[in-house]
Amino acid sequence: MPANDSTHGKLLRLDARDNVLVALADLRKGEIIRFSGNDCVLLSDVPAKHKFVTQDLAAGEDVIMYGVLVGKVTQNLQRGELLSTRNIRHAAASFHKKEGTARWTPPDASPWRTKTFLGYRRADGQVGTRNYWLVLPLVFCENRNLNVLKQAFEEELGFTAPQIYRRQVAELARLYREGGTEKIKTLSLTETPQAPASPRIFRHLDGIKFLVHEGGCGGTREDSNNLCALLAGYIHHPNVAGATVLSLGCQHAQVPILLEEVKRRDPNFSKPLLIFEQQKSPSEAAMISQAIRDTFLGLAEADKSTRVPAPLSQLSLGLKCGGSDGFSGLSANPAIGHTADLVVALGGKGILSEFPELCGAEQELINRCVSEEVSDRFMQLMSDYAARAKAVRSGFEMNPSPGNIRDGLLTDAMKSAGAAKKGGTSPVTAVLDYPEYSRVPGLHLQCTPGNDVECVTAQVAAGANVVLFTTGLGTPTGNPITPVIKISANSNLAQRMPDIIDIDAGGIISGEKTIEQMGEMILDRTIQVASGEIRTKAELLGQDDFIPWKRGVSL
Repeated sequence: MPANDSTHGKLLRLDARDNVLVALADLRKGEIIRFSGNDCVLLSDVPAKHKFVTQDLAAGEDVIMYGVLVGKVTQNLQRGELLSTRNIRHAAASFHKKEGTARWTPPDASPWRTKTFLGYRRADGQVGTRNYWLVLPLVFCENRNLNVLKQAFEEELGFTAPQIYRRQVAELARLYREGGTEKIKTLSLTETPQAPASPRIFRHLDGIKFLVHEGGCGGTREDSNNLCALLAGYIHHPNVAGATVLSLGCQHAQVPILLEEVKRRDPNFSKPLLIFEQQKSPSEAAMISQAIRDTFLGLAEADKSTRVPAPLSQLSLGLKCGGSDGFSGLSANPAIGHTADLVVALGGKGILSEFPELCGAEQELINRCVSEEVSDRFMQLMSDYAARAKAVRSGFEMNPSPGNIRDGLLTDAMKSAGAAKKGGTSPVTAVLDYPEYSRVPGLHLQCTPGNDVECVTAQVAAGANVVLFTTGLGTPTGNPITPVIKISANSNLAQRMPDIIDIDAGGIISGEKTIEQMGEMILDRTIQVASGEIRTKAELLGQDDFIPWKRGVSL
């Protein structure tokens, strides 16, 4: 985090080129602000996370933050005025061909070089952080059958979370039968009976996961082909021991397309892959019964896998932010960027996605690419994505949500400048189009929307075996097969929503921790999560979010 150049630690300048300051605490109109040896009188109240200008700006002039263009003012502003959606509009610098050679001084990763995590080593050399069996439909027509299997397996094998809310409804029904609504109105919610967890018969299997989606037919062939590739990424994923696939038979997403995509990821694929096609079965009941029997045998085989020590080079980190606030780019994002740098220095991978949230940060990433081939692909994918958005009267500038704006992220370029910090400083070794698989070590740029679930779904399909997810406003996102570690950008959120937050990075804002210290702490926690020693809050809540991206416009 840049040195605080103001009095009392109330504000921050992120780069010497900036003409705005970030409020770290609520500031009041008329307050005298001292920074870089200068005094400034605030002309407006400035809430924490928001920004004010440090010089007079005429309408149309640039707003610079993080050292890059993040917008243009729409009216004349005086020094000390608050930036808001009324006086700033989105603007971002253009990008061009790669300049110079990517050079990088990696952080000192020596304390972790001999460390390992306990993972599941697969036949193809990948190492999983979890051991799941996967059940998935090739088309939405099979969702009902999938849910029948889900209910049967989860309840009988002890993989479902305790049915607390179901027991609550049962208790309300009992009280209603006994005396109507009066007893219900006086019931303390803390008195709701807790359901005991069902016993588990498979000791080394983390669970059986069911992927429900609404695709596979009726859309474009591009969408159905991408769905097959996405599902192939999940089947190939190191956290998956085997899979059961339900197909109707007549849909666009055909079994041969799925098998071709699986072979593309691993020509020597050897995991158990059970495929059931309803239109070739004598009856629905016959198909489901056979699927239950064969899947149960697969579970028993998967349970034979055990955790073994693996080097940290086998970590593949999804780097994601969601529900961002004005502190995200100052604390949690650069912290996981440092974690990613450490993992890359150890020979592992980082996956930085969300192309609409790299708008304005492209040139720095282009210059970090290891070759022109890599940088050219990034430029092409960014340009194509932006063009698709414009074709339907949208654009990257429409990405910030109402929550983002309310908490200080006023333009997409401002949001992107902070979001890009998740990628650390290491060279970009690969660019992945959706839904390709990650293969080489280093930092990868992956073409996805900023949408939380669509993005995490894609990162896991690319091989992320742990996801680091930062949030300033609070989002419960998880994934069916990969643990998602939630890091709060501010301590207030961590205290207010402890049920979804795993790590509090707010100590960076208060000055108690440096970015590097927090990044190292996150790596240590990541190792514990990867080893199965700690379950993330999303896992404990059963937050199994899964949404394939239709290649239309989603920001």
